Amino acid sequence: IPCDHNLFIGYQCSLVSRACCMDGVPDNQTAELEQSKYVKTLINFCCFSEKCAHVCVGNDTCACLKGYKLKPDGRRCEDINECLLGSSNCRGGERCINTEGSFRCIREVSCGTGYELTENNDCKDIDECENGIHNCGEQFVCQNSQGSFRCIPKNTCSEGFIQDALGNCIDINECVTEKSPCHRGQICINTVGSYSCQRNSVNCGRGYHLNDDGTRCIGRTENVKLDTTLTASLTCIDLQIRLGVIFTLTLFIIIFLLDINECRHYPGRLCAHKCDNTPGSYKCTCTTGFKLAADGRNCDDLNECESNPCSQECANVYGSYQCYCRRGYQLSDIDAVTCEDIDECALPTGGHICSYRCHNTPGSFHCSCPASGYTLAVNGRGCQDIDECVAGTHTCTENESCFNIQGSFRCLSFDCPKNYRRVGQTRCERLLCNDSVECPILPLRITYYYLTFPTNIPVFTNIFRMGPSHTMPGDDIQVALTDGNEGGFFKAERTPTGGVMSVAKLINKPQDFQLDLELRLRRYGTLSIYLAKVLVFVTQEEPRVPYNPYQE
Repeated sequence: IPCDHNLFIGYQCSLVSRACCMDGVPDNQTAELEQSKYVKTLINFCCFSEKCAHVCVGNDTCACLKGYKLKPDGRRCEDINECLLGSSNCRGGERCINTEGSFRCIREVSCGTGYELTENNDCKDIDECENGIHNCGEQFVCQNSQGSFRCIPKNTCSEGFIQDALGNCIDINECVTEKSPCHRGQICINTVGSYSCQRNSVNCGRGYHLNDDGTRCIGRTENVKLDTTLTASLTCIDLQIRLGVIFTLTLFIIIFLLDINECRHYPGRLCAHKCDNTPGSYKCTCTTGFKLAADGRNCDDLNECESNPCSQECANVYGSYQCYCRRGYQLSDIDAVTCEDIDECALPTGGHICSYRCHNTPGSFHCSCPASGYTLAVNGRGCQDIDECVAGTHTCTENESCFNIQGSFRCLSFDCPKNYRRVGQTRCERLLCNDSVECPILPLRITYYYLTFPTNIPVFTNIFRMGPSHTMPGDDIQVALTDGNEGGFFKAERTPTGGVMSVAKLINKPQDFQLDLELRLRRYGTLSIYLAKVLVFVTQEEPRVPYNPYQE
């Protein structure tokens, strides 16, 4: 039989004829050939007798392909509704949608933000890092996670530094954050990335020196013996001495009774710090930060922290004390004893501490998210989208379907136009054409699709693909955006298996689009039109506080 493609035969038989006449075409290129095991053996009778609509089993017997059943006339076939018969294999949470010769299982609930629906009707995590749709800065590395992603700083700080929210390394003040990093009698001095300890410079009096641990002044071991006696040799004088001799003796006795300044005669030997002369004696005193010991000569360190001189924390040091503050506070530059609250939200990095809004509190801060659509993440800083469709907090009616987007949701519904019937939740099939001229040029199928992605995704990112379920040699496919692209944000291009729609211009603000993507398939001289109505919801890439030009 010659391979004449212009023979007037039915659609099913034309598929069989062309498959047989083309060398190297495998049997699994068409669903019809897969489903029939009789096609090749009975091709002559079937193709040219036109007795059976699908398959000829014998001279007087017709059969139907899988998914069809024979009509009462014994020749034609009609579709089997597997959904009504309960013969589908849809899983829990999926809805059965009948199609011509088969059926489809569609999830009743959308996958939500950060996931995409696979061909197997499962939700698959979107790798934002691999697809380049994350918002990590140059100092960060993108790490994918289930339903989202994380920005991890590239550089880690060395010892003595801590990393802030921007990835910068900030010096740690060990003298404040650590408890007594230096030994007693030493002063802690903070340095960049570390600290140093210096011996307390306390000057002891003459004859005294600091002990080994630098805590007190100790004196020499020799005993100081004061010679307060005065040896005088008086001679016996006669009562008849002259008046001048008596005056001289009296003056000598007065001189003998004058006070002796022990502090001047024995400098550095009597007291550890300071010596004060008194009539007939002396007393020892201490410099500021010390108190007189029990022996009345040495000086012990005074613990000023016992009198609570600091507003928060106090550290006693030899001869003095040092105030420091708890986390979230800083020491006042005025009195060096009062701790003042640090406004973390006003710091240079404050705008990056919280993803939405930062609230300062005494000694700390807390983050908040928009009143609706978001909840605070586990880390207490980011805002996580609430899936209102799953949580059941949406306001959609029974006749509408809920579709979750970042920070909100959309209630979706549609009606099939005239000359179409609704098949499932998102598809309209064209009815049989009568004598109308317009009917044959209308799309065979209108399908609704819903997409959502954040603002500022890279230009040329592919967001939607469209094509026939299978391709045949000689197919002529054309794709075009016919409506909804007035701003030129999208473009459609031809691919070997169909068409693809991508972002043509940067979308920097949230907005909704309703696009009509038309696919024209010319196969064996017959033109078939398919229309995809794609609803695109572009959301803010992360919740931000609205800009107020009147706020300083």
